[in-house]
Amino acid sequence: MYATPLGQDGAELRPMEVWHAPEFFANIDGEREFIGRHVGLPDVVPDLAAARAYLKGYADKRATDSGSLHGIWLDGTLVGGLMFRLWDTGTGVAEAGCWLIPGAAGRGLVTQGMEILLDWAFGERGMHRVEWHASSANQPSVNVARRLHMTREGVLRENYPHRGVRTDTEVWAILAPEWRAAREGAAHSGR
Repeated sequence: MYATPLGQDGAELRPMEVWHAPEFFANIDGEREFIGRHVGLPDVVPDLAAARAYLKGYADKRATDSGSLHGIWLDGTLVGGLMFRLWDTGTGVAEAGCWLIPGAAGRGLVTQGMEILLDWAFGERGMHRVEWHASSANQPSVNVARRLHMTREGVLRENYPHRGVRTDTEVWAILAPEWRAAREGAAHSGR
């Protein structure tokens, strides 16, 4: 299996596989309330069997080139994940997302991991647009979109019923030429 270092000692990005189900379930179950504040992942992974099914769903997506799931490990422990929830090579459009436990927050792991995945999506796979959907109340996720040089395209008002409350979803996106320009700008500034 391959692992890609994430700019910090002991941090890496790896593909999630079905055999990661016990570790994945423990990660979600241990921080169910925190992770579930803005996303439904804990609700669709209530037990180990559901965790296995969720990972199998993403394995099937990878096999059909329609999505993928990548774990973020810190010092050998799964602390979160990044996904291409939707991936359509025909239109060149994907939707990315994430989750992270609180003990790993504030280290830039999601941003660093998404930079790697965006380089791959635009550079190797020829995608044209990657979207990022985030609850308006999820400021850390909105901040990731900003750090990734995405443009806020609008707000879907009360579109997502989450745990009995209708929430707003911000839609952020970046196009391939914008990503290349942002990366070139960062290279010229020495970042």
